[in-house]
Amino acid sequence: MSEQVLSQILATLSSLHASQQLLSQKVDRIQAEKVHESKIKDALFLRPSRPSSATPAYSGHSDSDMDTLVSPTFAPATLGHPESSMYSDPPVLTTYPDQEGIKPYKMNWGAADPAERGPIVVSRLPSSFKIRNALGAYSGSYSIYRGLAVAMGDLPFDHRPNFENTQPVIEIQQQPQWSDPTKIVSMDPFGHLTSTLYKSEIEDQDLDIRPTIAITRAHMIVPELQDELKNGGLAVDGKVIVNESGELNVHKAAVDPVWYLPGVAARLNVEESFLRRSLFENSGGMFPELITRPDIKVFLPPIGGLTVYIFGNHELLSDPNTRLTVRVHDECNGSDVFGSDICTCRPYLIYGMKEAVKEAQNGGVGLIIYFRKEGRALGEVTKYLVYNARKRGGDSAEKYFARTENVAGVKDMRFQALMPDILHWLGVTKIDRFMSMSNMKHDAVVEAGIPILERVAIPDELIPPDSKVEIDAKIAAGYFTTGNIPDAADLKRTVGRGWDDFHH
Repeated sequence: MSEQVLSQILATLSSLHASQQLLSQKVDRIQAEKVHESKIKDALFLRPSRPSSATPAYSGHSDSDMDTLVSPTFAPATLGHPESSMYSDPPVLTTYPDQEGIKPYKMNWGAADPAERGPIVVSRLPSSFKIRNALGAYSGSYSIYRGLAVAMGDLPFDHRPNFENTQPVIEIQQQPQWSDPTKIVSMDPFGHLTSTLYKSEIEDQDLDIRPTIAITRAHMIVPELQDELKNGGLAVDGKVIVNESGELNVHKAAVDPVWYLPGVAARLNVEESFLRRSLFENSGGMFPELITRPDIKVFLPPIGGLTVYIFGNHELLSDPNTRLTVRVHDECNGSDVFGSDICTCRPYLIYGMKEAVKEAQNGGVGLIIYFRKEGRALGEVTKYLVYNARKRGGDSAEKYFARTENVAGVKDMRFQALMPDILHWLGVTKIDRFMSMSNMKHDAVVEAGIPILERVAIPDELIPPDSKVEIDAKIAAGYFTTGNIPDAADLKRTVGRGWDDFHH
């Protein structure tokens, strides 16, 4: 046999051996995937089997064998915590519409009759898990703190609130807008009446149903308005400003978001399926049932809500013959609370409050709506990164929005399309004085069918020098003004404080 033939035979054998190894690897991978799929189905199954007393506790698996489905966290024997038995089963990661036992409680969003509409059922407790008609959790982002409290043993996992004496201090009359599924899509219009409207479901059916709106009253003390009282800009009337100390009489409502996903999608002009996918992906996959439960149309997102402050007679809010002054304000912790002078947020908020008080004293109603949308809904960390970029790179009105877009990819994520829902809930049909220069807020309100008769800009004397960069950039981009609109040359000339101007 020649060396050439022998070499060909050896090469062929080597090729066959390599092919056999490759085939063996593929078979092993297929088998592993089947095992993995079986374990996933077990973990996702609605009623996972509890291990018998003779079965060792789950020990968990490493990522390398694709088996990280059950963690030691779910094994009571490894914890020694008295409440650990409540999580002894593998977690149910998701459910499906056609799964055995799944039957969502009725939810007819937009129904005028609360009984026909049905309660928001979102709890994962055994009494309501199979009949949930909403995704997410009560209390929005604060549900995470509830999880910590349960994990630490400070809160029973099945705690139920005692609603005695928690009812609203004033009655918000049901409005026609409550039964228009296009008018209110981001809050539950019956959320303040849960404990009474659905008392039978709570007590007789043992369902964990909670309010998403709470209404109370308070006295407020605002230093700037106390100064206005001393200087004669405001006066004591005994009703709105109740005494010489400047205490303000106010009713206020806290509102957690409750999203009707088809309505939210329509308002944002996107497909519901794409909205669900985007919410799922951009929340780290936190809510898989956004994908697997298209039959559930209500979502309680883990975001901040809003607070409404009402000055004057709340019953007149829906009266078109009563004057109404409104300030819609998005949270700015640095300015609103701590007085940072890089923006106009607190000065404009206080000015809006002053005008709301004066309107109420003159027989109208004043309204402050405070949304938790810190840093244009980009968050405070992003906002501070932008501050650094602005100050280090030369802070000018010309570059104001570009600095934000460089960091966040977008200059604003507040997307005011959902904002008018609270006005519809209160029955507002027109606004006499709108204390905002924002074109986004103005356009959202008007497009919602609520006319604005007058727009009121912040007075020049209330604008801090370092916030001139912000206000000029916003006016040039479309914000309302009664003055001049800055051109490109003006924007270059408007500069803010640099790092060298700070005391270190």
